[in-house]
Amino acid sequence: MGARCVRSGVGPRHARRPAPTVLRGIYLPRSMDAGDFAMTTYGIPLLVLSTTNSASLTGLAFALEWVPRLGAFVVAGAMVDRHGTTRVLRLASAMRAAVVVAAAGALPQLDRGLPTMVTVMLLAVLTGVLTEFSYIAAETAGGVASRQAGTRAHRVQSVLLGIDQVGTLVGPAVAGLLLERTGAAGMLATIAVFSLLACVFAPRQCTAQQPKAPEPVLAGLRIGWTTLRSAPALGWLVCGLTLSNLAIGLLQAATPVMVVRQFDHSSADVGLIWSVAAVASLLAVAVCRRAIDRWGLWPVGALCAALAGSACLAVSLTHTYTAYLVLIAVLMAGEGGMTVVLRTLRSHLIPQSVFGATLSLTILLLLVPFPLAGVLVATVPPALLGYAMTGCAVVQALGLCLAFVRLRTLPDLRVRLA
Repeated sequence: MGARCVRSGVGPRHARRPAPTVLRGIYLPRSMDAGDFAMTTYGIPLLVLSTTNSASLTGLAFALEWVPRLGAFVVAGAMVDRHGTTRVLRLASAMRAAVVVAAAGALPQLDRGLPTMVTVMLLAVLTGVLTEFSYIAAETAGGVASRQAGTRAHRVQSVLLGIDQVGTLVGPAVAGLLLERTGAAGMLATIAVFSLLACVFAPRQCTAQQPKAPEPVLAGLRIGWTTLRSAPALGWLVCGLTLSNLAIGLLQAATPVMVVRQFDHSSADVGLIWSVAAVASLLAVAVCRRAIDRWGLWPVGALCAALAGSACLAVSLTHTYTAYLVLIAVLMAGEGGMTVVLRTLRSHLIPQSVFGATLSLTILLLLVPFPLAGVLVATVPPALLGYAMTGCAVVQALGLCLAFVRLRTLPDLRVRLA
């Protein structure tokens, strides 16, 4: 059967509307969702720390924010393949807006203690799930745009990654500042606004007509695993980045505790760290976009891996806020370059018919370390977090080294893209 278009409305007048541009149909809704993603990811743990004043609960909230996301990715990929990007993005964004508005209204009425703790923990779980549904939908829409771009797919992915990094640039700083100046209500209301905008601007894309009997979730995982095994370059890169993400996740979970408790800075300074890191990552993405054109995927990816591994080892040994900020920025610059390589390979090697399921599996593997990092922060005393960071940095360096040594012999990462 032919393809069908998932539209944002019904009726003859809407049917006559021209197809949206890439800016309106892909980049704009992705921008709204990226802002929400960054504010929830970095703002909710800060909210937990400010309301409970507990490092252990902050780490636990980070884990609770990510554990449901892992399951959500599997279901979200199947839902996107079945119902299209538009419906999933709109429904997830609308539900996220409703959840944060309800929390913003409830928190001022609750006494500090168990009721507040339960509310913020439940907020972490629900926003984590809904954010991943919207992310999978937006990422799938970006994958369609990349395939349509052909050999210039890495340029589209660079723009999408740039949008994500701008979200990371603005989101943590705004979340920390709003939390410090207006309290939880101001931060949560802003998240709700971005969610509603993502719902309004959801892309209208054509999706293949789905089979009468939808694939079960486990079948989707098997399809994704089979596809990943058929592309060894993508598999090795995902393996290396998964090990790297254990160190990244630990830094994300531990930074509120490190900055507020050990460096004696404010919640706004926590957001500043990730905003500066986003600037560095944006610059790295712009440089890598041109570097891939000239030298190919493998040299650029290997250089970024070396940069990220070295910076992570150094950041685990620092004892000042300024050095911590600078080294995290260098680390995230290296991660940004490797992400361009990953997204470019992903858009080229994954067939469109199984893109949602395979994308969900790859992201699932990449995010498994994040709840583990939250558990580490919840269980390791704050005074020993530096040692935990050093151990994770060593694992990251070894994993990236092994992955890129293996990738050196595979053709998919050695091509130059026109």
